Amino acid sequence: MSINVTKSTYEAEVLKSDVPVVVDFWAAWCGPCRMQGPILEQVEKENEGKVKVVKVNVDEEGELAMTFGVQSIPTLLFYKDGKVINKAIGVRDATAVKKTLGI
Repeated sequence: MSINVTKSTYEAEVLKSDVPVVVDFWAAWCGPCRMQGPILEQVEKENEGKVKVVKVNVDEEGELAMTFGVQSIPTLLFYKDGKVINKAIGVRDATAVKKTLGI
């Protein structure tokens, strides 16, 4: 199950994670975002303990979205060892997400 992340929890949940993290920048009103969510949950469930998925609601965390230059949603940031390894804009299927994470 995806964790909702805020500015105050971003460092602990994302930057200090000991497994790769997918950060999903989304909004409730965004149709493509509602398509992306279940795909990410599936990847996380299939790779339990090997990857973490977190969500950032851009309407509630606008400052965080601005910090990472999010202009379109969904935007996915892929982290390994606290560093961004890739950024994807738009819906990505499970195969593309796993390939980016190397799993």
